[in-house]
Amino acid sequence: MNELLTGFLSSIGLAWWVEITTDSPRCVYYFGPFPNKKMAQSHQSGYLEDLEREGATNIKITIKRCKPSNLTIYDEKADVGFNKMPGVLSGQY
Repeated sequence: MNELLTGFLSSIGLAWWVEITTDSPRCVYYFGPFPNKKMAQSHQSGYLEDLEREGATNIKITIKRCKPSNLTIYDEKADVGFNKMPGVLSGQY
């Protein structure tokens, strides 16, 4: 039932997402969808730990309702000279 609700909310742009931006690499990541803000908040620490372990810097987290068209947005032009980090999330950018 929870997955059905989350799918419906996501389809109309009312699901909650964890949006994480980093400066190095210059990325925006979306994690979700979640049926409510509290559940999104409870999962954010795991995403943060993964990015910190990979060496991401200047990490900013926002919990919001949205309907992202891409789960990872990598700004390659702004990230000139950056060597891709090995690890769990490296396949996403």
